[in-house]
Amino acid sequence: MLYSAYEIQRSFLASASAMATASMELLQNPANPFAYFGGGPMLASALDVFAHAAAPRGKPVFGLGTTQIDGETVAVNETIEARKTFGQLKHFVREGREERDPKLLIVAPMSGHFATLLRGTVARLLPGHDVYITDWRDARDVPLNGGGFDLDDYVDYLIAWLEHIGPGAHMLAVCQPSVPCLAAASVMSAGGHPCRPRTLTMMGGPIDTRQAPTAVNQMAQERPLSWFSQNVVVSVPFNYAGAGRKVYPGFMQLAGFMSMNLGNHLMSHWQMFRHLVQGDEESAEASKKFYDEYRSVCDMTAEFYLQTVNEVFKKHSLPKGELRHHGVLVDTRAIGDIALLAVEGEKDDISGIGQTRAALEITPDLPDALKHYLLAKNVGHYGIFNGSKWRNRIAPVVAEWITRHDALPRG
Repeated sequence: MLYSAYEIQRSFLASASAMATASMELLQNPANPFAYFGGGPMLASALDVFAHAAAPRGKPVFGLGTTQIDGETVAVNETIEARKTFGQLKHFVREGREERDPKLLIVAPMSGHFATLLRGTVARLLPGHDVYITDWRDARDVPLNGGGFDLDDYVDYLIAWLEHIGPGAHMLAVCQPSVPCLAAASVMSAGGHPCRPRTLTMMGGPIDTRQAPTAVNQMAQERPLSWFSQNVVVSVPFNYAGAGRKVYPGFMQLAGFMSMNLGNHLMSHWQMFRHLVQGDEESAEASKKFYDEYRSVCDMTAEFYLQTVNEVFKKHSLPKGELRHHGVLVDTRAIGDIALLAVEGEKDDISGIGQTRAALEITPDLPDALKHYLLAKNVGHYGIFNGSKWRNRIAPVVAEWITRHDALPRG
């Protein structure tokens, strides 16, 4: 019922958005005298903000057609290298550059947003790396006969895609996938897998949420797993291919994120309104682009969501050495030659300080020379992987770490 009610509301808001857009265009028409004086410009700006906020959204595109390498513009083509039921491996092919640079698998979070949330991450790393990314599928679009998807499957997908890329690749995890990425690295190391990554960079990831718990972590601890199952897991309605599938819907994840910083979001929309009234279209458009991505959400399977809540946020299975992959214990001590870089934001309100750094502490057999920690001062969660602080302060450290260990012999 909850999902169906949301769909009805979304339909109403889509209609309201269209009406607001039409009214705004009428008020801004050069032939309309109210476009030049009175409350016309202010009302048009208000309608513009409302229309943008209420508009329905689908899956965004990366739109990275070119990149700059050594002062030259190089064409970039997006290709699908491998497909699986719940995701695909996307490759950003730069004309004439693939054999020169380190291969890098960027693992996008499966936490309610599409992989395009990492557009800025990809764009910054494209000039010096042969970039691949995990492009997860919206669970509501996967028919029931496609089977399920849980944490074990997530690890399996990563291993399979590293095998596809081949030996010598590097892996970068943004937020949530830090846990399955470290688990995959452990499983591959334990088996001496030739395609285990040379480096693993974890950025703002919940490796051990007992460290500096945030509001997100505390909510997971305060409520029993049954509460999440009963209150936030719903069935996909009939109008989608995945009708009947149990999911944690993206709109609920978005509502949670918005409520955490509601004041900031309200202020951002107030600033957008002011920019429009003042005729500062460029500043208003920048805010619109951010929210176009931020509000584009997708569903995740109930089994993956509940298992993640239980294993990562309630039981802390990985740092305790109790996480299992297909029934076999995941031993992080098996990692002996994968260089680990842990990146945290000083002002991260989703993954607290120390949660990602814990990966360096639960890999005792990894030499200190293959471990590095970066605390990005005055950086929040989103700023770890997007924006000027990512581009100018964090990405250079990541790139140098990858380059340093790209050609080193393995132990």
